[in-house]
Amino acid sequence: MQRYFFEICYNGSSFHGWQRQPNATSVQQVIEDIFSKLHSGKEITIVGCGRTDAGVHAKKYFFHVDLPEIADLEYLVFKLNRMFPKGIAVFNIIKVKKDIHARFDAKNRTYRYFIHQQKDPFKEELSLYFPQELNFEAMNEAAKLLLGKKDFGSFSKLHTDVKTNICEVFSAEWIISKQETYFEISANRFLRNMVRAIVGTLIDVGMEKLANDDIISILEAKDRQEASLSVPAHGLYLWDIEYDF
Repeated sequence: MQRYFFEICYNGSSFHGWQRQPNATSVQQVIEDIFSKLHSGKEITIVGCGRTDAGVHAKKYFFHVDLPEIADLEYLVFKLNRMFPKGIAVFNIIKVKKDIHARFDAKNRTYRYFIHQQKDPFKEELSLYFPQELNFEAMNEAAKLLLGKKDFGSFSKLHTDVKTNICEVFSAEWIISKQETYFEISANRFLRNMVRAIVGTLIDVGMEKLANDDIISILEAKDRQEASLSVPAHGLYLWDIEYDF
């Protein structure tokens, strides 16, 4: 068997997250069912680079799977795109060493959270409409406090199965242009709900409900109840993920 990495993207609006689960349609389930059809009904299990919640999108996502040798990778890309639903696309298939793992060998992950402040029906399902005035300068000053290796327990969903809440954040910044506004954050790993909780907290900074000292206190508390409410899922994208192939 040969291990392959598949580079895909998906619009999360129609899916109940990445991970297979009972009584709900997930991205993983759809892909595994299609792979099973291609292999005469044999059960195929794929391993994703991470878990995205219901409604969250992925601009770049990788999963690995062990399969018999594929003779024509380009043709399989073409064939899968014909079989996948409209919300999922595959860009590339990469042959890798047997011990490379899509989740554990990722070096850097980048998320973006998009907002728009003028009503726009074409962005409604892909970006958060937030018409209130925001102080982006204050939000970026607060975002700098997230940099480095820290305990992000205050921004994590409760009762998860991770062994540690320590993450190393490499960059965190709000980007504002005429075309789009988004928060971009890169780290070695992310906790469940972490980006959405951070964005909600930074928006409260932008509305002058919180100050920099509050961000420091929230981090030190390691208590989810200290941070702000999470923003909705539909503005969040797993934007990039890097490996040393």
